[in-house]
Amino acid sequence: MRKAFKAYDIRGIYNTDFNGRDVYKIGFFLPQLLRAETVLVGHDVRVSSPEILEYLCKGITDSGADVHVAGECTTPMVYWATAKFNYNASVMITASHNPANHNGLKISRAQAWPVGLDSGLAELLEMAEHKEIQPAVIPGTFTQIDFRKEYLSFLSQYQTNLQGLRIAVDCSNGMGSLLIKDLLGNEPYYIYTELDGTFPNHEPNPLEEKNVTDLKKLVRHKRCDIGLIFDGDADRVMFVDEKGRFIQPDMMIAVLAGYFADKGMKGKAIQDIRTSKSVTEYVESKGFKMHMWRVGRAYAALKLREIDGLFGGELAGHYYFRDFYYSDSAYVAALIILGEVKKHADKGITVSQMIDNISRYYGTGEINFHIDLKTEAMNALKDAFSSEETPTAFYDFDGYRIEFTDWWFNVRPSNTEPYLRFLAEARTPELISAKKKKALAILKPFIVKGENAGH
Repeated sequence: MRKAFKAYDIRGIYNTDFNGRDVYKIGFFLPQLLRAETVLVGHDVRVSSPEILEYLCKGITDSGADVHVAGECTTPMVYWATAKFNYNASVMITASHNPANHNGLKISRAQAWPVGLDSGLAELLEMAEHKEIQPAVIPGTFTQIDFRKEYLSFLSQYQTNLQGLRIAVDCSNGMGSLLIKDLLGNEPYYIYTELDGTFPNHEPNPLEEKNVTDLKKLVRHKRCDIGLIFDGDADRVMFVDEKGRFIQPDMMIAVLAGYFADKGMKGKAIQDIRTSKSVTEYVESKGFKMHMWRVGRAYAALKLREIDGLFGGELAGHYYFRDFYYSDSAYVAALIILGEVKKHADKGITVSQMIDNISRYYGTGEINFHIDLKTEAMNALKDAFSSEETPTAFYDFDGYRIEFTDWWFNVRPSNTEPYLRFLAEARTPELISAKKKKALAILKPFIVKGENAGH
């Protein structure tokens, strides 16, 4: 079970990294941890989700707490309902973008505050591993609820007239299918809308290029203005331009800035430590103050709340909104961004032109290295580059982000995989090529033998 407890959530291969008995214990101690008399539970469409739901609900009710089961949901639906209906605890059963044999639990406390390893999960693990289970004399109750109507009513404020916009949508056979036609109607070209937890067409991870291949083909074949693709639990959405090219997800933070600026709204925004400097410069040119913070909802949502920010996002395709209880919502992001695309299309501006207007740097993309001595490798990069040139900015709260006059790099250990992740940007293609080459040479001695140098 310990292996399944990650920085942001509980996740792993079901019946290998954790099992039904573990889920029962988690359910039993969760109400005590979060001081909750009632726990809201939703789940995705994975094959193991109904079994996990059964064990989880049994644990919750045996503790004496009540459980409200919302059935099949997107993860953001559970966040929204947690805050909207004043639950002190909620659980979404999902493994997000992971393969079909994985599953997990995303836990939130009151007001949809995320519960990560350093904000409750570590304590929950200790309770589950060491505390004695004594079922309550009077068990809690089990109630099924449905708040889809209220949720769609909330989302309607972001709907705009998209008539004439040619849209392609890949739902990845995941939870993005649940409400997408209620939001966009039947005009878009849809693929993989059947809810199927075996994910028969491709894994529900849009960051893997191979999983976006069919959407790219659809966009080109149907001559669409834009394509969008959801991950497995629909907390992330990513986009393809009219040429069938994948858009680096952090670029859409800048598009969101345009939406809020046009509404006359000003304030603060957040980005993660990997975000393109193009985005930072564009967002601040629109009158917002950008704050950089750690990767992952467990950190980003809390930071946005702390600074009372208006919106923000991450390289991984999460987009956060003050009006969504400081949480991430793929549907809200998709509706806003499609509205911005339509606004530009009406002026004859394509999606690729929108992005070209934002992007001013050349990047490596995120490169993963299988490295065991992560700290030593990170320090080797820091020392080598900093000895050549004086940094203009230095951040060390999630790996390192070191900025220089004409380029910058980020190196950070993965919170969920055995990788060290590296990316860099520079003002010219020649400079980024040279810096990438040097970084690979520095990291080469640390790479685990038998592994490729970056993948």
